[in-house]
Amino acid sequence: MADTSTTGRRLSRPAFRRAADRVVTQLIGLSGIAAIVILAAITVFLVINSSRALREVGLWNMVSGTDWFPTSEHAKFGFLPAEVGSLWVTAVAMVLCIPVGVAAAIYISEFAGRRTKEVTKSIIEFMAAVPSVVLALLGIALLAPHVREWFNLDTGLTAFTAGIVVGAMALPTIITISEDALHAVPKDLRTGSLALGNTQWQTVYKVVLPSASSGIFAAVMLGLGRAIGETMVVLILAGNSGIIPDTALVSARTMPGTIAGEMAEVVQGGLHYSVLFAMGLVLFTVTFAINLAADIVLERQRKKWRR
Repeated sequence: MADTSTTGRRLSRPAFRRAADRVVTQLIGLSGIAAIVILAAITVFLVINSSRALREVGLWNMVSGTDWFPTSEHAKFGFLPAEVGSLWVTAVAMVLCIPVGVAAAIYISEFAGRRTKEVTKSIIEFMAAVPSVVLALLGIALLAPHVREWFNLDTGLTAFTAGIVVGAMALPTIITISEDALHAVPKDLRTGSLALGNTQWQTVYKVVLPSASSGIFAAVMLGLGRAIGETMVVLILAGNSGIIPDTALVSARTMPGTIAGEMAEVVQGGLHYSVLFAMGLVLFTVTFAINLAADIVLERQRKKWRR
């Protein structure tokens, strides 16, 4: 009897594992379907709430409009000042965080000692945990006065100031994901390169960086998404000016900052309310296109390295 029960338990284990695998597979599939459903629901919600603006103002008139006077007698809802302001803030942030983030990831992955790596990673995790409003307050107290003094400006609340802080906020994302991509490169590639007479730095830029390029690209795209969607920092530091900025050293407004700053003051269901949802729809479309482009490039990179 004991032998029979033991054999039954042994036979039941593979069946249990197969059942568990099926359950986990189904849960993963349901999670993927749920993500698609949620994304579609967000799209439908934005379209429904922006439908009045799309009918009465027109998408092209909003996207290409140069004036933003939503409360005047003859209201104008041009997105171009916010679009250009978002571009300036994002450009400054990317110029700052891409080289610094990738360089920091290379140092942590390839050159730092174990103790230094642990301390540095802890600091990066702490940076990611700092609330954006705290960084905005630090920026307005410490950075804005210096920007005004350095460039002899009337105010330090500019797209340049906001871009620096937004870039600092995107740094943890770029550093962490880039470092993971570099760490995932097989050690055999490094060993082979060193055995051929390359120095450690030559190994990094000839072997490790090309192998991890897809992961680094993904890190940059996630950092870009982080910068485009940032709200609180730009609302406080960018100056919230309605003009079309021709340089980063002037006050500007961004699309997320405009939505956050005006949504609480509009009449629900009104035209201004609908226009803000239309702006959100445009912002959502841009971020979706960026992530889609990143996925396409990443897939091509994976196919390239499989050959």
